[in-house]
Amino acid sequence: MSNITVLRGLEPRATEQEIFAAAQEYVRKVGGLTGLSYVTKPAFDKAVAAVAAATTTLLAELPDHPVTPAAEPPLRTTGDRV
Repeated sequence: MSNITVLRGLEPRATEQEIFAAAQEYVRKVGGLTGLSYVTKPAFDKAVAAVAAATTTLLAELPDHPVTPAAEPPLRTTGDRV
């Protein structure tokens, strides 16, 4: 598992996909999940949705950050950005 990427201060701003990917990584790390099963998937999906919503609200309500993060989100560096 990789480190969670800083999303505040990105230009252009973090996309829904980037926020969702960060939420997935956070929930995997906190939950100690390396894979999903039919037993763990519902709880995982619910937690990811909650974390993504909270992250979206957080980024919208924080003041602009004058410093760009040191690393770009993985979706930007792999070219998978939509």
